[in-house]
Amino acid sequence: MTFFKTLVVAAALATASLATVSMPAVAEEVVHGDLTLSGAWTRATPPRAVAGGGFVTIVNAGEDDRLVSATANVSDKTELHEMAVIDGVMKMREMADGIPVPAGGTLELKPGSYHVMFLGLNAPLVEGETVPVTLTFEKAGAVDVSFTVEKIGAKGMGMKPGHGKMNGGMKHGQPKN
Repeated sequence: MTFFKTLVVAAALATASLATVSMPAVAEEVVHGDLTLSGAWTRATPPRAVAGGGFVTIVNAGEDDRLVSATANVSDKTELHEMAVIDGVMKMREMADGIPVPAGGTLELKPGSYHVMFLGLNAPLVEGETVPVTLTFEKAGAVDVSFTVEKIGAKGMGMKPGHGKMNGGMKHGQPKN
């Protein structure tokens, strides 16, 4: 076999082997008017989990707006929540009036802070799949976003489980103070 033919065969084999490599899912960037939504993700859940959280970064290049609701077909209810440490105790509460998205600013829905809450999961969230979610804003209206399902325990897109674990714990639905 000539050197050229060897290179062609090697290139063909390399290309064919790339098709079998599992590449991590990457959340798409969604632009809707003055809003740019990126890095949308959630965690995989164990078989009998009843809830999950969703996270996304929202950049607002326009006027003040407010994220007022979220809907998803993966759960009985989808709500906007905040998790915060108050007097040394981790608390979670629904943001019934929504979450402000400041003009020229960024709203980051992330673990340990604001997030989308999927309550009453219809089935486990499976790593590598996507969850279609509609986020509705007071002024910008409805935006469809695909949330990438990361590993159980992930702390961010493409991060390994267990990094940055919070001590203690909190059960969802604890009373508000």
